This record gives sequence, C-alpha cells and structure tokens, in this order.
Amino acid sequence: MPQPGGLRRPARPPRRRRFGTVWLLLAIFGGAVASVLLLMVGALLLTFASGILPGVVVGDVNLGGLNVERATQRLQTQWDTVVLRDGERVWQVAPATLGVSLDATATAQLAYRQGRSKGNSLQALLGRVQVTPIIAVDADTARLELERIAQQVAIAPVNAGVALEAGRAVPTPPRNGRALDVGATLALLQGAGLNGQTLPLAMREVAPEVLDASPLVAQANALLSNPLDVRVFDPVTGDSIYWSVAPQQWGSWLSAAADPASPIGLSLRLQNAPLRDYLAGQATTVFDPSRTIDLDDAVRRVQQALADGQPQQAAVVVEHLPRTHTVAPGQTLTSIAWDYGMPYLYVQQANGGLTSLSVGQQITIPPADTFLKLPVVPDKRIVVSIREQRTRVYENGQLIWDWPASTGINDSPTWPGVYQVISHEINAYAGNWNLWMPHFLGVYQPVPGSDFTNGFHGFPTRGGGQLLWENSLGRRVTYGCILLSSTNAQRLYDWAEEGVVVEIRA
Repeated sequence: MPQPGGLRRPARPPRRRRFGTVWLLLAIFGGAVASVLLLMVGALLLTFASGILPGVVVGDVNLGGLNVERATQRLQTQWDTVVLRDGERVWQVAPATLGVSLDATATAQLAYRQGRSKGNSLQALLGRVQVTPIIAVDADTARLELERIAQQVAIAPVNAGVALEAGRAVPTPPRNGRALDVGATLALLQGAGLNGQTLPLAMREVAPEVLDASPLVAQANALLSNPLDVRVFDPVTGDSIYWSVAPQQWGSWLSAAADPASPIGLSLRLQNAPLRDYLAGQATTVFDPSRTIDLDDAVRRVQQALADGQPQQAAVVVEHLPRTHTVAPGQTLTSIAWDYGMPYLYVQQANGGLTSLSVGQQITIPPADTFLKLPVVPDKRIVVSIREQRTRVYENGQLIWDWPASTGINDSPTWPGVYQVISHEINAYAGNWNLWMPHFLGVYQPVPGSDFTNGFHGFPTRGGGQLLWENSLGRRVTYGCILLSSTNAQRLYDWAEEGVVVEIRA
C-alpha cells in the first residue's frame, strides 16, 4: 500500500549500450586499412616484379629496383670494403686482402628473393633488409691478414703503477688490455660469414702482469724526497754538469714493472717516453752543434741508476760530432791535425786520403772522442803535457800524482788528443826498435787499422839488459810513447783500468 501522502515513481526503461556499434565501426575501418595496405603491397610487388625490392641492401650497397644482372654488376663494383669492428673501433680492409671473395651473382639472387618467399615483404618494401653476402674464404690468406691486424687492434694492458698526487706517490690501478683471437675470428668469418660488410672481431681480455703496486709507494716516496740529478759528463773536456729534475716532474714518470729478481716481484721504473723527451730537450738547449748524447744509452743509464736505488747517481756521457775546418794560409794537414788533437792520418782518412790543401778549402775533422771506444771511467783521468813534459793523475777531481815524463821526438811525436787506456801488458815488445817496455799501458794507435800502439811504460831495455833513458825524464826522447820512471809506470799500471781517459795536451 502506498504510504500516506506519498507518490510512487514510475519505473525507468533500461538504457541501451552503444559499445557494440563502436567496435563494429573500428572493425570496418581496420579492415579497410588492411585492404588498402594489402592493395599497396600488391601494387608495389607488381611494380618490382622483375626487380629487387626497394629496402634490400648488402652492406652499404643498395640493390632496390635492380634486376639480378644489374645487382650483380653493382656488387662487383661497389662491394669493395670489409669493416672490422670491435665495439666503437672500426678498421677497413679490402676483401681480397682478407682472403674474401664475393659470389656476386648468388648474392644478387638471394637479394631478389627477399620479401617474396620469407614473409618479410613489408619490411623489404618499406623498411630495410640486410642480406648476408655469399662469400668464399681463403683460410691461409685470412689468417695471415688477421695476424698482421692483431698488432694494430691490440690494446696493451696497463700495469698497476705509481703516480704523483699532491707531491706524494700513490698506487694506480691496473687495466686489462685486449687482444685479437685470430682463430676465433677466422672461425667466425668462415662460419657466420659477414654481416653485410662487417666482421665483428673476436677479442679476448689480457690481464696486466702487475696487479698491485702499493708495496712500492713507500719506496717511491723516499726517492721523491730529492730531485733527480743526472750527471752529464764530457770525457773530452773532463767537465760535468747536472740536469736536475724536480720531484713533481720526475715523479710523474714513475711506474711499476714486473721484476722476478725483486722480493715483491715489482720494481720502480721510469717511463721511457717522458724521460727520453726530457733528455732530448736538454741536449738541444744546452749543447753546441758539436756535441750531443746517445739517447738510448742515456735512458738506459738513468733507468739503471733507479734500479740500483740511486737515481741521483745517474751519469750520461756526452758524444762529439764531426767538425768542419776551413784551411787558412800556411796551414798543413799535419799542423791542422796537431791543433785539433788528432793524429794526422785520421784527418787524412776522414777526407778520402787527402794529400794537398788549398786556402779556403773545407775539410772534415773527426769527432774529438774518436778514440773513446770503451765505456768511460768518469772519475779517473790522466793528463800529459807535452810542453811541460809532465804526467798528472786525477781521481774524483783531485790531483793524486804529478810526475816528470818524456814524450816522442819530433820525427816520431806523441800526438795530442783525448784517448783511453786500451790495454795492459806487463812487458811489451817494440819490434821496430828492439825495445822491451815494462808495465805498458796502451793508449792509442797512431796509424788507423794497425796494431802499433803508443802508451805509457817504464824505462825500456834493449839487447837483454841495457836500460835506456834513465836520465832523460823531462825531455823528448821516445818514439811516440810516454815514458815514466819504472816505479811510477807500475803505479799507473795498477791504478788505471781500461777505459780511463788519457788527455794529451800539446
């Protein structure tokens, strides 16, 4: 029963849902689009009925629209590069160099079939389809080329090292290197072939030899409390200068190197490149045109001093270069050689056997260190004065002996120059003069290529016992040698090892 005073609302009819209509319209629209696309694909397929579909490529060579014959021709002329890839790094080689030959006809036929038999028609028509080229590989040629390329693509591992930060040495981390796996790359080339024109290189990681350089940090910091002082010694003049490198500079050259002889398997080493650059720059700045240094030898000497734990004792030897002399009035080959401190036959030899001179003529003078063939002993020196007829002996820059001496007569002179002790003979024989010379120290050969040697010796004997020149010290009496008393000759013989510099002054 209705409530008093109330009204009953009439029931509303149910609403009709219209979603079915929307779906119907979408289906009709989608079908229409699909039909259009199918018609377009069909039309395009008819358009390219005799040609390769437009999105088909082989490497960088686009074959779209070409028939098989023309596609073959294009591949033969344009497929001329193989790209080797390692991540972002790429290199290019000619296919023949890599032992790769392309079957252009078979590849063109394969390209023609794209979009027709594999269900990728839309991609071949509107997108891009990369066709794997059909190739043959000469394994021997490919291996040889990959072995050559291996050196170019390799990344050397970096050992743990020592670096300088805020004036202190700190360890630096190691980094792996990369090396080409020739066998795996060749197998990839023979198996999967090329992706278009690209061959991904099979690379392997190469671990460094030194993984932890922290044990060397304390040693490096001790060394870096001082500058690196390189002694530069000129054996011709006997002078030394020092090239001093601040710790902030030479510390940045330090690295750790594997060293089986070291208790920890590591040792400190200077990087060759910055050390070499520094030495070369100093030589260019400091030396005149007649002097230089052997950079390889200089780097080796500094490295050895560091290995010995005494980098402040590194010593580099100056080298001398040939000089040019312009002949002045009144000069002869002999007088020029005497002034330069060189037996005249060596000057003659350096100028092709020159026998006559003319004023203004330019001749070559051999380097002042021509006779310094042995490693130089830097802290010992013997100085002979022809004018004073004296021999003075120095050690560590201090005069230790000053003796009277006798040098060669005018017809057989002792030649001025810078020489070395080159031999020791307890009693040498001079056949030209039938002399036995006790405690003979060979110094130089006055005739190029001969075995005849001038040197120091004591009082000689002749005929089995006759002692010569005992009372002649202080004046020229010999045939080119430097005569000392027998006692002093023995002292010098025992003191001077081979390589000690002998400077003979006019």
